[in-house]
Amino acid sequence: MTTDTIQDAERRMQKAVEAADHDFSTLRTGRANPLILEGIKVDYYGTPTPLNQLAGITVPEPRQLMIQPWDRSTIDPIVKAIQSSDIGMTPQSDGQVIRLNIPYLTEERRKELIKQLHKKAEEHKIAVRNIRRDANEHLKAQEKASEITEDDMKRLQEKIQKLTDKYIVEVDKAASAKEAELKEV
Repeated sequence: MTTDTIQDAERRMQKAVEAADHDFSTLRTGRANPLILEGIKVDYYGTPTPLNQLAGITVPEPRQLMIQPWDRSTIDPIVKAIQSSDIGMTPQSDGQVIRLNIPYLTEERRKELIKQLHKKAEEHKIAVRNIRRDANEHLKAQEKASEITEDDMKRLQEKIQKLTDKYIVEVDKAASAKEAELKEV
C-alpha cells in the first residue's frame, strides 16, 4: 500500500517534469519551431480546431515556418487565427501556403521571455511540491488508521522528499537549458 503511494507520487512528479519540458518548448526562441503554433485554434466552420489538425507545419529554413492547409478554404481563417494570437508574427499567404518568418529576438524580448520561463518553472515546481503534500497527507492518514507505524511514515516521507528534490532539480535543469537557448544570439 505504501509503495503504491510512493510509486504514484513518482509517476505524477515525472508527468509534471514532462509537462514542464513541453511548456518550455512552446516559448519562442530565435529559431523556427512548430510548437510555437500549438495553442492556436482556428475557427473551422464554427468549431475552434487546433491548427495542426487543419494543416501541415514544416520548417523549410531555420527562421521560417511553412503552413500548408489541407483545404485551401481554411487559409484566411488560419491567417486570422495567427494574427489574433499572441505569438507576435505576421503570416504571409500566397494562396497555397502560409509562411511565418521568425524575427530575431531583441534583448528586451529575451529578458521578457526569460521572466516568463522562470514563472512557468516556478509553477511546475509548485506542482511537484503539491504532489509531495498529497503523498504525505496520504501517509499520515495511513498512520492514523494504524496501517503503518510512525517510524515507517517518517522513513517514507524522507523517500518522498528525496523524490521531490530530484524532480525539482530536473525542472531547474530544463529551465536552465531553455534559458541558455533564449540567451543565444
